[in-house]
Amino acid sequence: MRLNSLRWRVILGSMLWTAGLLMVAHMLVLAVIHNTPAVFRIGHHSAIVFAVIFMVAGLFGLQSALAPFKKLRSRLSDVRGGRDSRVGGDYPVELQPLINDLNTLLEHRERVVKRALATAGDLAHGLKTPLAVLAQEAERAEAAGHVELGAAITQQIERMRRQVDYHLAHARAAASGATPGARCSVLASVEGLSRTLLRLHADRGLEIVLKVSAEHSVRAQREDLDEMLGNLLDNACKWAKARVVVESSQTDGVILMTVDDDGPGLAASMRESVLQRGVRVDEASPGSGLGLAIVRDLVELYGGSISLEASPAGGLRARLQLPAC
Repeated sequence: MRLNSLRWRVILGSMLWTAGLLMVAHMLVLAVIHNTPAVFRIGHHSAIVFAVIFMVAGLFGLQSALAPFKKLRSRLSDVRGGRDSRVGGDYPVELQPLINDLNTLLEHRERVVKRALATAGDLAHGLKTPLAVLAQEAERAEAAGHVELGAAITQQIERMRRQVDYHLAHARAAASGATPGARCSVLASVEGLSRTLLRLHADRGLEIVLKVSAEHSVRAQREDLDEMLGNLLDNACKWAKARVVVESSQTDGVILMTVDDDGPGLAASMRESVLQRGVRVDEASPGSGLGLAIVRDLVELYGGSISLEASPAGGLRARLQLPAC
């Protein structure tokens, strides 16, 4: 028996209360028996039947009294899992104030997160505007014959842009993880990204095959999932010879997404290092501006993981895992 369990405390309290009542009832019954004619007395068998009925009714009443706690646990699990943003349902008057306080706390937290996210967005926008002006000045410097100066300024501007995107993505992901109800369809994200990338690589005749279930959803904001999958798909399309395959599966509350290409692949010694911040396989190749390190950081903020391995198609396989909704 666990005395720190509410259920056992209620049961123990009920048993002690019942034992006390039985003692009082026993004394009262003895008094009644001695002062009541035999014709009005209740038989032993009838008394046993009534006792069993009362006991069964008491057990059902006890189970009914504890049922709201089980319901509350289920609703809190929905909030934590991103399936709902509030604790809903009707509860006894003793529990309702607690539910109201919980919902108020969730609403306050959501407002705080939205304000923080809006502030981060405003900061990013405020930084990108002067960066664009500096980029124009760098182009003018190169056009005026100051090639080295213009290239150096352009390089630093690109580094600053990547830093802005890096921290903005972090802020957005952290806000999404703290906001109940974050949910995104994997198929919707992959379809939109595939259409964009097929247009970008139209001259190569690239094929993107989707084997993603419409029922698979992850606990993440759409823009963050686009950021993660977009980076993986962009890299796959950049190195693929003719075909990229995207698949999804679900096991134990986790959605596994794989992106395979038929390109040259990546040496095993490089697969872990490219996930580190500041490391790129080919600095001269165009990229999304965030890199695999940003994808790794975003995935970890959402409680997932990313890994690289050899693809059955001959190239590289990226494995992305995120909590399912």
